[in-house]
Amino acid sequence: MAEQRALQVSILATVLLASAGIAFGLYAGSQSIVFDGLFNAIDSSMAVLALLVSRLLVKQPGRRFQQGYWHIEPMVLALNGSVLVILCVYALVNSLGGLMQGGKALAFDSAILYAAVTALGSGLMYGYQRRLNRRLQSALIQLDQHSWLMSTAISLALLLAFSAGYLLQGSDYAALTPYIDPLILALLTLVLIPAPAATVCKAVQQILRITPVELDGEIAGLMARMSQRYGFEGFSHCVTQIGRGLFVEIHILLPAVMNHWPVSELDRVRAEIAAAIGSEGPNRWLAIGFTRDRRWL
Repeated sequence: MAEQRALQVSILATVLLASAGIAFGLYAGSQSIVFDGLFNAIDSSMAVLALLVSRLLVKQPGRRFQQGYWHIEPMVLALNGSVLVILCVYALVNSLGGLMQGGKALAFDSAILYAAVTALGSGLMYGYQRRLNRRLQSALIQLDQHSWLMSTAISLALLLAFSAGYLLQGSDYAALTPYIDPLILALLTLVLIPAPAATVCKAVQQILRITPVELDGEIAGLMARMSQRYGFEGFSHCVTQIGRGLFVEIHILLPAVMNHWPVSELDRVRAEIAAAIGSEGPNRWLAIGFTRDRRWL
């Protein structure tokens, strides 16, 4: 499956970049490079988890999970985003501590080489995931794609900061160079925190089965138009989005004139509603019921 192959490639690339980042960061004594490596390490572990979830999502529903495994996808997204937020907060605290302690000298020439190589590798992976996901439209690959974009942004920011530090050496501003590493780390964490935080909020809403306002409005508007067309006396609906799974349940109160409609005509109305909702496929769960008793609404 293309989604699983893409995640496997991403895992391999992330492990290589994470190992290089942590090792070089510890060797050079750079907190920002260690943060870059840890960011990639967390991504690789989350990509492994995403790969397992991807395999679950293509399985047929079983006796224990009769509506499929869609609920696991937002759980993975929430976990991934939460870990990244914690990492960013921890790195921010460390960077502020480094600034208050006077910073630390850094070998900028080798740091520039590291940042350039990782920026190139991350950028290539981001482009690969982006092109692939135009066709697949996978939430898991989209999350992985955003992670590569963030990794590329981190590496480019490091490259810019290390280049500035290299140019400042031997100048009248050489005393500022020890502060560059903790300062760029602080700025990176402040910029990166909103993205995983937004992922966590959206995933938690899906875990709690909170219906999106837009989705609820679309179904309500559709049924209002159908009621006007067929003269339905009332309707009720329940809709939610869990991962890539769309769950829609609609109950329709028929008028007296439709009391003797054959099942085939009701099926035609049902098919019309289903076509208007769209998203037909294994990710859509749709139930449409008809009644003449208002208590079943």
